[in-house]
This record gives sequence, C-alpha cells and structure tokens, in this order.
Amino acid sequence: MKVALGQFAVEPQWQLNADICVNLMAQSVQAGADLLVLPEGILARNIADPDLVLKSAQPLDGPFVQQLRQASLGSELTVMTTIHVPADDGRVFNVLITLRNGELLSAYRKLHLYDAFAVQESKNVIPGDEVPPLVEVAGLKVGLMTCYDVRFPELARRLVVDGAQVLVLPAAWVKGPLKEWHWEVLVTARALENTCYVIAVGECGERNIGNSMVVDPLGVAITRAAEGPALVFADINPERLSQAREALPVLINRRFGRPQLGCDS
Repeated sequence: MKVALGQFAVEPQWQLNADICVNLMAQSVQAGADLLVLPEGILARNIADPDLVLKSAQPLDGPFVQQLRQASLGSELTVMTTIHVPADDGRVFNVLITLRNGELLSAYRKLHLYDAFAVQESKNVIPGDEVPPLVEVAGLKVGLMTCYDVRFPELARRLVVDGAQVLVLPAAWVKGPLKEWHWEVLVTARALENTCYVIAVGECGERNIGNSMVVDPLGVAITRAAEGPALVFADINPERLSQAREALPVLINRRFGRPQLGCDS
C-alpha cells in the first residue's frame, strides 16, 4: 500500500481548505497512492478565534464533504481526515471521515477529547461512544484514531486485536515544551507495542507542530515531514509486518484480554 501524508496549515475559510485538499488528492492520485491522510479539524482554524470550531462546523452532507466526495469520483484513492460536525446541544463532534470514489465509507467520532495542557476541547466538542470500525485499504485493515487518542494505548491495542495492521492518526498537535518529543515517542510506541504501522499526520502552521510521520512495526520511522506544508509518501509493506510479528510476537504473548470501551456492554 502506498500512502500519502498531506500536511498543511488550516485556513480560517473552509473553501480554501477544500481547495488545498482537492489539490493534495490530485497529486496523490498522480503519484499512485492508495491512501491519503490529512490532518485533524481541517474545516477551519484561527488561533485568535477558538470558537470558530462551532461557527464553521458542517454536516457530513455539507458542501465541504460533498466537494471532497466529488473530487474522489473515478479514483480508488482512499482519503482520511477529520472535520467538526454539528451536534444537537450546540456543540460539535470531531469526526474522522473516510472517503473513496465518491462514497463516505466511515465516520468515527473522536473518543478522547483534549482536556490537557490548559486546553479544553470538551468545551465545544462532544466525545464519541463507539470504537471505530476497521477500513480495508489495498487489502490491508486500517484502524482509526484521532490526535489525543494516541495517548491511550487501550484504543490502539483494541483496534489491533480486532485485526488492524495499520493505524491512522490525523492530528493537530499543539506546540509546547517537549510536545514534539511526546508526539514522536507516542507514535513510535503505538507502532512498536502493537507491531503495526502507524500513519500520523499533523497540521502545521502557527499553532501546531506538523512533523507527520510513518512508523513501521519495529518502531522505525520510514518517512517524515518537517514543520511546514508537505506531501510525503511511504510504502506499507505486508512482508515487513509479517516479519515483525513473527520476530516479536507480543500479540500472541499478551496475557490481557481485548480492551473494552467504558460504555461497552
């Protein structure tokens, strides 16, 4: 599977961001990519207006998603990113969407909200209450996580126990002391402890770190972006996955059961 990581700085106007996404999609198709991962919360961003997340939210059948769906027609490129979708109580859901050939394949509502480091995502966002589905891309099973989810190893392990070979992580990782190091350690740990690939794509710009990366099942970063806009590529190798799981059979050796979400029956 060839994966593209589309890192950019999200603009305050959704149409500008839609145009950026469509351009990245076209470049990814031209390069022969099977999967394009884009950052978290790409409808609109303005660090001077934290409530823009509410004002810019669109439903899943709104013009932003419709434009991306239209752009995906006639291609087998799978696109994953997150947008904010209106909820009934005046807040929003942070939804990781999967698009392919004009279809909306999945919509995962972010489980873990970023109420940390003096930020309170839950002020405007409602957490989801369901473990995300696996999505098949180019014959591989892909598990979905969003940004702060990476700090909770139970979700990554649950997805891998359910069959995920690759984990996708759109993010808007906020700058701060040691934050770049946290990002690298956590992304690498989720890959190594689960012997899976992790595709982590961060927004860049004034507030967030960028630093998108792909880490392989033995913890090796096989591609990286820096702090600015970029489109980088990596190959996901099923043979490397099999070799890692044979050499390091942690999934077989584990003594704990399948992690359950707190609201699971």
